[in-house]
Amino acid sequence: MQTKRNQHQPAPLPQVMILATGGTIAGSAASATQPGYVSGRVSVEAMIGAVPGLAEIARVHGEQVANVGSQDITFSIMIDLANRINAVLSTDGVDGVVVTHGTDTMEETAHFLNLTVKSKKPVVLTGAMRPTTAISADGPLNLYNAVAVAADPEAAGRGALVVMNDRIHGAHSLTKTNTTSVETFLSPINGLIGTVNYGKSEYFRRPFRRHTHKSQFSVKGVTSLPRVDIIYACADMPADLIDGSMEKGAKGIVVAGDGNGNMNMATIQRAALAAQKGVIIVRSSRVPTGKVGRNVEIDDDRMGFIASDELNPAKARILLMLALLKRRRLDEIQQLFYDY
Repeated sequence: MQTKRNQHQPAPLPQVMILATGGTIAGSAASATQPGYVSGRVSVEAMIGAVPGLAEIARVHGEQVANVGSQDITFSIMIDLANRINAVLSTDGVDGVVVTHGTDTMEETAHFLNLTVKSKKPVVLTGAMRPTTAISADGPLNLYNAVAVAADPEAAGRGALVVMNDRIHGAHSLTKTNTTSVETFLSPINGLIGTVNYGKSEYFRRPFRRHTHKSQFSVKGVTSLPRVDIIYACADMPADLIDGSMEKGAKGIVVAGDGNGNMNMATIQRAALAAQKGVIIVRSSRVPTGKVGRNVEIDDDRMGFIASDELNPAKARILLMLALLKRRRLDEIQQLFYDY
């Protein structure tokens, strides 16, 4: 005889998949006070086991995708990660994904996933500024909070998120601002998505740019991305840096320009010649905040350049690489920088 379910029986906990890639959160050092350490020494199972209370907020499963410092994250790893997330989130059994990642290139992977994941379900990146062996290691609480956000239905539809130091950042805006501080990530242009305190989240806003399930980009079946280089502008910069990138086969060049995406006249002229040969030139800025406006100090229409709008050089490179997976007009590429 079939019995009725106990009305007081609690609902099953959300299921969260943790995809580990290495980084400081999986790092270890010879002592608790040693500043130097080796990334990617700790397995995903060990990381999960080191966080008290995880089993009380979600059913957690782990999978090792890579185990490297984020300075060694490749686009091959990013593509595999995006495809794995899309596969995992397409099933009914998984409610959200957490990616553990080193902080050095976290903003780039977050931006890449923000453009290539095809689900409304939460995708949350987290990491640590101190290795597992350090005094006051920040990884366990960051991972606890990241799982809580990934398990929270209120996080859905907000794009790829980064949870670090009790803050919830959107992938479009955040950037690393300090080499060692746990307060390294800031979202200086658009502000935080929210905060999370010991698993309790509060949300302030939703991203206004296109992302995830509304993105037109896909890496399904993609094995490599077109080469795009970043050139850092400075006083009296040598213009032949543009030639060097072209000779190595770059399909696009992002200039981390002075101020509002500026560069000296010699480099402008050399970049314009590259644009005439079909290389996409994007003007970004080495300045931490502010937009790079089109046709403000440089005649982008005449030179054939793209203005990066809000995207810093690293994120502008990611967007351009994805844009170059298909043939597009210059005005179509410029619109992508406004939309994403």
